[in-house]
Amino acid sequence: MWRHNHPLPKWARLRVRNELQKDWRIGNSYISGDSWGRRSARVIPPAREWSWQGPIVDHHIHLDKSGQGIEAAKAFKASGGTSILLVHKPDFSSLPTDGEGYRAAYSSTLEMADYVRKKIDIDVGVILGPHPVAWDHQVDEMGIQAASEIHLEAVSIALEHVNERDAVGLGEVGRPHYAVSEERWGYANDLLLDVLKMAKEDDSAVQLHVEENAEETCRSIDEIRSKSGLDRKKTVRHYAPANLSDTFRSKLPCTVSVGRGSIAQIIDSWNEGAAYWGMETDYLDDPRRPGAVLGPRTVPRRTKEFCDEWIRLGKKEQTLDELLHRVNQDWIESIYDWSPD
Repeated sequence: MWRHNHPLPKWARLRVRNELQKDWRIGNSYISGDSWGRRSARVIPPAREWSWQGPIVDHHIHLDKSGQGIEAAKAFKASGGTSILLVHKPDFSSLPTDGEGYRAAYSSTLEMADYVRKKIDIDVGVILGPHPVAWDHQVDEMGIQAASEIHLEAVSIALEHVNERDAVGLGEVGRPHYAVSEERWGYANDLLLDVLKMAKEDDSAVQLHVEENAEETCRSIDEIRSKSGLDRKKTVRHYAPANLSDTFRSKLPCTVSVGRGSIAQIIDSWNEGAAYWGMETDYLDDPRRPGAVLGPRTVPRRTKEFCDEWIRLGKKEQTLDELLHRVNQDWIESIYDWSPD
């Protein structure tokens, strides 16, 4: 049952058409004779074909006016993409040193989102926040206290945008993904606790930038989340491995970096009832690193690969349809209070 009393969006109309146009015609047949000379046709059923006609969302992507920018968004849409979560990208060559600097930096990301909506006609949810690596760099430049103060001010400004619904979440915040001193690691975790407490006060979703340390990463993040009081479903680990077992990720939602080989791992590790997940590219739109981390066409292509592999394994089409709808709409609505139409 449709929950909203308005005309179906384009992706929903395509989905209905897909169901109506399922091809049950005979794929191959041949005429053979039996010992009495009678002729009969043996019907060989066609291979199962199924394609997803609903929304396709890149859950974490960056766009830069000095990079591909609008052209990357065009490539995403041309490949079948319908919506993106556009994440603020810091300029590490000129990091803001006060609140006004962060307001200006966030405005640039918001302007890019508006431009994509108008020119490409895809839906854009914006994620704003100070990057943990920016904090680490500024610790070297101005010391722990000053760097932490500007970081928390940047969080506060981002949450203003979330409350005004210019943005749908806070991020990417977290802690450095590389080795730092034990002392700095402790400060980073204390700072992250403060950030998550602020998100909790505003009931904001958070996208987390963290290190890769197998199960220990999610376990420790969930421990900090628990202390902060932030709802687990709003605490999203970005750039996650393709292991969707609840044991591995401590039941935290995640957005998976869908590189080569990820789809088989996702299908193998996902179980009904497991925590939310989505697909991401973490496309950096950096002229110095073309196509990094993954190109803007990747999520639509991996979605097709997901469908093909699911059907090849003999799994149910209805379950696939329901799962992709959750990944690309229901879970996003639940996490961000935002609907990618």
